[in-house]
Amino acid sequence: MREINIASVIVAKRKEKGLTQDALADYMGVTKASVSKWETAQSYPDITLLPQLATFFNISIDELMGYMPQMTADDIKRTYQKLSLDFSEKPFDAVYDSCQLIIKKYFACFPLLLKMALLLINHSMLTNGLERQADVIKEAISLCERVRTESDDVWLVKQANSYEALGQLMVNEPIMVIDRLEDTIKPLMADEMTLSYAYQQLGQTEKSKNVLQVSIYQHLLTILGFAPLYFQLVAGDPQKFEEALERFIKLAKLFDVDRLNQNIMAQLYYAAAQIQAMAGNIESGLSLIEAYTEVCIAIKFPLEMKGDHFFDSIDGWLKELLDSEGVPRSEKVIKESMLIGLTQNPAFSMMKDDIRFKQCIYKINDYIGGKSHG
Repeated sequence: MREINIASVIVAKRKEKGLTQDALADYMGVTKASVSKWETAQSYPDITLLPQLATFFNISIDELMGYMPQMTADDIKRTYQKLSLDFSEKPFDAVYDSCQLIIKKYFACFPLLLKMALLLINHSMLTNGLERQADVIKEAISLCERVRTESDDVWLVKQANSYEALGQLMVNEPIMVIDRLEDTIKPLMADEMTLSYAYQQLGQTEKSKNVLQVSIYQHLLTILGFAPLYFQLVAGDPQKFEEALERFIKLAKLFDVDRLNQNIMAQLYYAAAQIQAMAGNIESGLSLIEAYTEVCIAIKFPLEMKGDHFFDSIDGWLKELLDSEGVPRSEKVIKESMLIGLTQNPAFSMMKDDIRFKQCIYKINDYIGGKSHG
């Protein structure tokens, strides 16, 4: 990010042209003392002189002032990561105020606004009280709405639509979610297959394989990502729930997702354990909590994503994805949420004195302390 700094820009551009302060003063119709004050930031050019000064240096007024209304992708990523870390270490409102300053300064940078919306959604649970949390989420929704209605980037608009719906769901506005998403559910277009065939026709076998592997990987995680909600929908029918749990876990085991993506599996195991605990199925619930614990403590930081012997062409894509998207929450917040999920969920209260449950708590506590596990 660059601050407004017209003084250094004038100095640099004047020297670039090989001009003295006298020469610039003559051209602008001001005194040498005025130019000197501009360059030492003791005063600024009158606003009516900015177009003439920018034209003389053949730059825009924004460039003259050292102001960039748009952030680079790297700047956006660094900003997100810094603020995410700040949320884990500083008072929420102090970091929230910093977010507001950045949003106001770069209100025309739609990729940044979208990231800020996601940042607020991901950290809204750190607020004090549900009312404050709802206010923060509504701020994120408003940022998404701005991107959705004013951006010309189709992909940004699509993402904004999704994040906006997520925020609306979190503040209990299901009708708004349906209005936002209902018309977006269309028959699947197999563009990946078409692209893969195109690469194959060109003899680019590796490219063809990469496209299909990336698609298979994404669809696999999407299917498993549906599991927690589907478990809730069939929780009232024990037979259907058991069948759903068995199928999702078999699919995950088939593709070794415990190793490929611990986060998606942690969500699956946790959701299933909660339903089993609420149904009084303590033994099954404990087994799922143990599985949840093992995938949690297998997550390594700094986070990296890799394929395996089957997904052997996607490492580059995964690295690029992680580099561009970053980690949604800081390491501290991620680790603490693992423990809070077990210790503060009333569904697990019947298990709290069980030795197996206590061992899971101990393992996660140990993991948060930075010790490794085999």
